[in-house]
Amino acid sequence: MANTKLWAGVAGVVLIGVLGFTAFKVFTPKEECNAGVVAGGPGAIGGPFELVNENGETVTDQDVITEPSLIYFGYTFCPDVCPFDTVRNAEAVDILAERGYSVTPIFITIDPARDTPAAMDDFTANVHEKMIGLTGTPEQIDAASKAYRTYYKRNDDDDPDYYTVDHSTFTYLTFPDTGFAGYFRRELNGEQMADKVQCLLDQH
Repeated sequence: MANTKLWAGVAGVVLIGVLGFTAFKVFTPKEECNAGVVAGGPGAIGGPFELVNENGETVTDQDVITEPSLIYFGYTFCPDVCPFDTVRNAEAVDILAERGYSVTPIFITIDPARDTPAAMDDFTANVHEKMIGLTGTPEQIDAASKAYRTYYKRNDDDDPDYYTVDHSTFTYLTFPDTGFAGYFRRELNGEQMADKVQCLLDQH
């Protein structure tokens, strides 16, 4: 009888362990899709913001994120990193469109002093027809940056018109209903990013 109880207890522990592992795997799609995760869970990144679009209109995150979106923080005067990353994001959006998925690329400036709505409009039009460019006041940009845990710092160059800005280079996948879903590093090419985004879209 004792052995029977012992084995029953062991079986129960194993069953609980298996169910717990299964539940863990089901509810961690970011790991299965090999996308970046953050401490504190998905709710630790993203949130409401109020910015200005290319038409000079004040918009909120609800106005802009109307479908799965790839959000990138950069600036139009960026000499190399931002053009490469935004073009890569646009390429991923096109690959996903060919596979039947609709995703919007969003570009948020961290240089509002130079990135006027007109400058953002010119930049995004040259990258992708669906790309949305957002600027705003320094306070609005700072609030959006903090929401997505991004970093940026203007370099104190001699020329006040041609300074550079150091900044983080992650791209964030965000859903309109559930918010942040995962982030991607700039080492990925367009097809690799499309694969990871598709994985998250399929599990959403």
